[in-house]
Amino acid sequence: MTEVRVPTLGESVTEATVATWFKQPGDAVAQDEMLCELETDKVTVEVASPVAGTLAEIVAPDGTTVGVDALLAQITEGASAAPAAPAPAAEAAPAPAAAPAEPVKNAPAAEKLMADNNVSNVAGTGRDGRVMKGDVLAAMAAPAPAAPSAPRADDPREERVTMTRLRQTIARRLKESQNTAAMLTTYNEVDMTEVMALRNQYKDLFLKKHGVKLGFMSFFTKACCHALKEIPEVNSEIDGKDVVYKNYVNMGIAAGTPTGLVVPVINDADQMSFADIEKAIAEKGARARDGKLSMAEMQGGTFTISNGGVYGSLMSSPILNPPQSGILGMHSIQKRAMVINDEIVIRPMMYLALSYDHRVVDGKGAVTFLVRVKEALEDPRRLLMDL
Repeated sequence: MTEVRVPTLGESVTEATVATWFKQPGDAVAQDEMLCELETDKVTVEVASPVAGTLAEIVAPDGTTVGVDALLAQITEGASAAPAAPAPAAEAAPAPAAAPAEPVKNAPAAEKLMADNNVSNVAGTGRDGRVMKGDVLAAMAAPAPAAPSAPRADDPREERVTMTRLRQTIARRLKESQNTAAMLTTYNEVDMTEVMALRNQYKDLFLKKHGVKLGFMSFFTKACCHALKEIPEVNSEIDGKDVVYKNYVNMGIAAGTPTGLVVPVINDADQMSFADIEKAIAEKGARARDGKLSMAEMQGGTFTISNGGVYGSLMSSPILNPPQSGILGMHSIQKRAMVINDEIVIRPMMYLALSYDHRVVDGKGAVTFLVRVKEALEDPRRLLMDL
């Protein structure tokens, strides 16, 4: 008998919830076939069968909260079931009818996601038309068809759905952030003329040489890293009675996904080039949308950037990602009339918002940080000369 146990879930993650069993006792299982899916407060983990055989017992059914290395199930190794006894030789068995083709099995994670979100008729891109998790995420992100003018009589007017562990954790951590930190937000605006001109001038050469598009996020990441060196308290955290100052920048880039907000972390972003930052953002963003981020990729951040502008936000107050002491909110670029050298000109402007923990960051430091970010973006040459 082979035991199936909860795998290591990652640093600081000690428990998970059994979301879905894809097999039932008595079912045949192949080695490395997915048995069940565990849902943690950060990612979803699929548990595969360590051996081929028959699923003998499920110890932790759906909905059970389990710790690391807890027993999930037991598998009997070897042949899954004895074949049916053949008909006696004396009896001529009729020719069997052609068996219908076995339906294509979708990826277990895709089935779970479709069930949780009431999604159907998803076109699969996997082998033989198999629906993969990415197919479901893409279908969920597509615009919904227009609703009928009047609801059907049998449609429920309310729906009660249990929050996923990810959503529960987002809710808990954000409320803890409000209750714990003395959170305050300061605002400024930045003229994006120079950044946009520099990007337009070099975007084709950049793509040709580095194989990745030159976006705005690398400029903001560089500008924040530059400002964090001058205002280190924004790159710190409170630990009991101590303030821990970080002499490095692990930049969190908030990303919205169909299942909730996640913050993949780019380690040592202050040591990276524009191209390295753009490659890391593109790779981690794609993994986030496909639900393939690992625990390690979302831990250890020291500062966060959240871009609400991609959704059309003109101004907002981002909430801290504890235990970090600062988060920068980006917003939509909007052409506005500005007075420059006593003349009214049209400039592409963006509002910036810095939310910070007032327990460790004073108002002067927060305002100075935002001014340094503004200065670096309005004159990107300052980043090259470390000014």
